[in-house]
Amino acid sequence: MQTAEQRRFALVAGEASGDLLAGLLLDGLQARWPDLQTAGIGGPRMLAHGFKSWWPQEKLAVRGYIEVLRHYAEIAGIRRQLKARLLQERPALFIGVDAPDFNLDLEAGLRSQGIKTVHFVCPSIWAWRPKRIEKIRAAADHVLCIFPFEPELLEKQGVAASYVGHPIANVIPMTPDRAAARAALGLAHDAQVVALLPGSRRSEIRYLAARFFAAAALMQKARPELQFVAPIIPSLRAEVDALLQASGMAGRVKLLDGQSHAALAACDVTLIASGTATLEAALFKRPMVIAYNMNGLSWRLMQRKQLQPWVGLPNILCREFVVPELLQEAATPEALAQATLAWLDAPEKTQALQQRFSELHVQLQRDTPTLCADAIQKVLEG
Repeated sequence: MQTAEQRRFALVAGEASGDLLAGLLLDGLQARWPDLQTAGIGGPRMLAHGFKSWWPQEKLAVRGYIEVLRHYAEIAGIRRQLKARLLQERPALFIGVDAPDFNLDLEAGLRSQGIKTVHFVCPSIWAWRPKRIEKIRAAADHVLCIFPFEPELLEKQGVAASYVGHPIANVIPMTPDRAAARAALGLAHDAQVVALLPGSRRSEIRYLAARFFAAAALMQKARPELQFVAPIIPSLRAEVDALLQASGMAGRVKLLDGQSHAALAACDVTLIASGTATLEAALFKRPMVIAYNMNGLSWRLMQRKQLQPWVGLPNILCREFVVPELLQEAATPEALAQATLAWLDAPEKTQALQQRFSELHVQLQRDTPTLCADAIQKVLEG
């Protein structure tokens, strides 16, 4: 018989993509332990599972060295308070969902005090910052990996790990229903639709949204019949509305409260910020243009630690530039518009890309909730 203590897990998911992963993880955990109690920091998908979030998830959704420095005092304060509370309440397990800059230090502190820890999503040490493996080794009793090549890499470095598949691969259908998505969003069934996904963080909206809307204006000038949709985190709606007004595209871009999957299912092509959403776009079999722009100093610091020529997940997983990446100074509205429109004029190239993405989808499909629960049960028993 499990005690109440054994049925309490703490989790931290620091942004929208982590909230999605954690929500799927909770499906498996609550199926295994129906009376499980969970708390920490999370978003709406976690809250829908009865999760208690002690701080708003948006407090942690900061990317880039300079941006983090600006919010460092507040974020560090949250981590200190959270650590103190967890050491006092002593849950049976702490699960850090992505957000390695926040979670790994927290996990190391908890683990050193006898609390078992799991990290969900291997930090991309294969792409940049390889020395982070030392921090992972100190922080995590076990790492749940979403890409098949990661466990071997970690185990060679003395870190226990399991491949659990990518949860999103089981959520997104192998053949998305474009017609149904368009009907749900009020889009013409025969229109050419461009989805604009400038990101889920305030810093991404600041650096990318205006460029995306300017690119949309150029695309519509070239092709007036184009329709545009942009899924937006509701808490960032005011900033996005202001940028849309300034671009002259107000009323021409349909803003959606969330619904990124509906937008990707409905579109013919997406202009998208580098991040987890690019993998989602690949699983929806959509051609894309990956873009990113950030503080210049943050960019230079990141470039020094980059190990691969690719930044976007679809390119990393396919080991080649299957979709274009326009980063930093290259992400001009003109270049973004040209690269996006080019997909609409290349049906054969699009078809080949869709086949490649279908193969990737099959590779990533696993019973992720059950595999996660199996691995976590072993950690608890071990």
